[in-house]
Amino acid sequence: MNSTSPAATDAACFAQDIYIASLDEGNGKSLVMLAMMEMLSGLADNIGFFRPIIHSTPDKDDLIQFISHRYPVAVPQAAMYGCTSAEARELLAAEQYDELVKTILSKFRALKRQCLHVLCVGSDYSHGNAVFEFDFNADVANNLDCLIMPVIQGENRSNEQLLSSIASLKHSVHENGCELLASVVIGVAGNQLAGLRHDLNHAKGFPVYLVPAESSLEKPSVGNIAKALGAKVLCGEAAAMSREVYHYKVAAMLIPDFLDYVETGDLIITPGDRSDILLASIMAYSSASYPQIAGLILTGHQQPPPQVQKLIDGLGGTPFAVLAVDSDTFTTAMQVSQVPASLHSQDDRKIAAALGLIERNINMVELRLRLCSKVGHKTTPLMFEYDMLQRAKAQKQHIVLPEGNEERILLAAEILLLRDVVKITLLGNEAEIRQKIQNMALKLDAVNIVDPANSELRPLFAETYYEARKHKCIVYDTAYDLMADPSYFGTLMIHLGYADGMVSGAVHSTQHTIRPAFEIIKTKPGASIVSSVFFMCLEDRVLVYGDCAVIPNPNAAQLADIAINAAETARMFNIEPRIAMLSYSTGESGKGEAVDKVREAVKIAKSLRPELLLEGPMQYDAAVDASVAKTKLPNSQVAGRATVFIFPDLNTGNNTYKAVQRSSGAIAVGPILQGLNKPVNDLSRGCTVTDIVNTVVITAIQAQEAANRVPSSRLFCRVAGIGRRAGRRRHPHRRTRFRVERPNAGARCPGRNRPHRIDQAIADQRTGKRGLPISRDSGRCQASRQ
Repeated sequence: MNSTSPAATDAACFAQDIYIASLDEGNGKSLVMLAMMEMLSGLADNIGFFRPIIHSTPDKDDLIQFISHRYPVAVPQAAMYGCTSAEARELLAAEQYDELVKTILSKFRALKRQCLHVLCVGSDYSHGNAVFEFDFNADVANNLDCLIMPVIQGENRSNEQLLSSIASLKHSVHENGCELLASVVIGVAGNQLAGLRHDLNHAKGFPVYLVPAESSLEKPSVGNIAKALGAKVLCGEAAAMSREVYHYKVAAMLIPDFLDYVETGDLIITPGDRSDILLASIMAYSSASYPQIAGLILTGHQQPPPQVQKLIDGLGGTPFAVLAVDSDTFTTAMQVSQVPASLHSQDDRKIAAALGLIERNINMVELRLRLCSKVGHKTTPLMFEYDMLQRAKAQKQHIVLPEGNEERILLAAEILLLRDVVKITLLGNEAEIRQKIQNMALKLDAVNIVDPANSELRPLFAETYYEARKHKCIVYDTAYDLMADPSYFGTLMIHLGYADGMVSGAVHSTQHTIRPAFEIIKTKPGASIVSSVFFMCLEDRVLVYGDCAVIPNPNAAQLADIAINAAETARMFNIEPRIAMLSYSTGESGKGEAVDKVREAVKIAKSLRPELLLEGPMQYDAAVDASVAKTKLPNSQVAGRATVFIFPDLNTGNNTYKAVQRSSGAIAVGPILQGLNKPVNDLSRGCTVTDIVNTVVITAIQAQEAANRVPSSRLFCRVAGIGRRAGRRRHPHRRTRFRVERPNAGARCPGRNRPHRIDQAIADQRTGKRGLPISRDSGRCQASRQ
């Protein structure tokens, strides 16, 4: 007795969606679709259907119409496809392949939210390169996180040709990184089945089902032809439309000669004024001496005269369907010859025959078990980007971009605003920025632009900065001057709640970008340093690398802090953190100062966060390769399946992420700063527009998390005495009154005549000196206390 309950099996199946893709032209894809839809409908009521690309509109797509009429699909037809072929061609012509896939992914995700399970059927064979067609469908299947089910046409092919096609398919599936459910070869000649099955028994790990040819399913029905030609049905019952057409004949002869050529299953094509052919066909159908035809088409925009129609009506109608078309006889005959066989939702005979054929030759129980055993999800770069965009849009944040004059920033801002992802403020001279927007023909009319030098907020920001930094001997005039700097102004916007996050660095240095954040925003609770991570987007997953950009030589405590913060960052972006603390040695095998530092960092991290899956030291191969992990760390919960990789120093991390990026084609997103109270992220000065868009989106998600963690500082509750103190006197730069406290001119300030201490703090953090650089409690650099 099977110990697995049906409910448990069904629940496991719901985790997977199926993508049927054809390697050839033909109707095999629709037959497999029918069988899979029947199987899935037995698992749940709420089953969806999706096509990535259709030719025109859903009301003209045969498969969408078939599914809509036969199954209780509860979504509108407009939700059942990604885009039209015209839209796809336009995007491809503009070299926007990724946008095409994102469009398909967006429509699929919207459908998926309404359905427990979705069956996808790939794009139709377009008489082009079959290999490219399959590669496209394989890529879409990966990005939709579907199990792929390829279909090969076996008609008119030898066993050698079919084995070659299967080998090519196996290579394509492997090259594209697809998760295979099973492959199907359909339409195989009966005398080839035994030999082909024998040859395929040696191909382990690549399941192939063989379905023999069935002549009744390879022929179009009268209904298929009527729909393809747009014919008018003059008479004939609904059942008559489901008859298979085995041959078509043009009737231009006299009756005696015509009757000699009639065969079973013929579709007779004749001009509409040939009433004699019509009447002879009716009589021949009823006669035991002649075969029965499938139907008749009258051409030339002509119908039977009233007298003939009256005669037919008196006989109780015709026993077969009579169709009428406007085209001439020759054109009609050519059109009929091109009509392929296809399923129709009302054609119960053909549907029953198709299901019987498939279910006799595909073990549906075995297939269902394979479906349930394939539980597991992949994350492609496009999926990761799409998920981030959707999260950012769900709770829109306000991001400030200090480099408002930079063209790449403006292009990225346009994309983000057109997609309604975030609210954006550009900093800089408004007239100059507006002129550049006009010159670039960008749609940024509604973007918010603030000039720090002339902003009404500048005095308030200067006072806030002065109050926060006066213990460092900062005077108000200096604070006021600093607020003209876009990086300082943007940071104060975040600090006081006028914005939620900041992205800079396309023009400015890293130090120029993050120094104001170190001074004002400081580290969040639980973080002692600011570090960074990169998201490494591989073909089927996203990994987290840290620290690859900020701290050159972290000590054990800093390494533990990086690991804990990297775990939180990974979880923030729906990556389950399994943390590998990397070194040149795995487990207890190695000795030396470097590996001892990693061991100490593991102890510190585990003492602070014992619930984390964190292990080390381990080598990179043991962390990422399950076969190596089985040998080196057989009982590890992390080895072989790590998602977060913590490098022992900046030299190792920076070179590794670049090596992986360049050698594997991975997309590196970052650096993403972690550990700050509110998000500020640094761009590379060589960044692309896509890099900027991704960094802004990530910053918005970090801002969402920060908003849920810390109440808004717009309340100014920690800004001492603003607007409340007595004894104020007017400052020449202020429109409001406030108290200015200046050091005694004759007293020596301990911070005067030496470099600004925050510069030294940054230098200390980057060189690993003096332990933890910033104390969250006092807001002072530890270096200044030593």
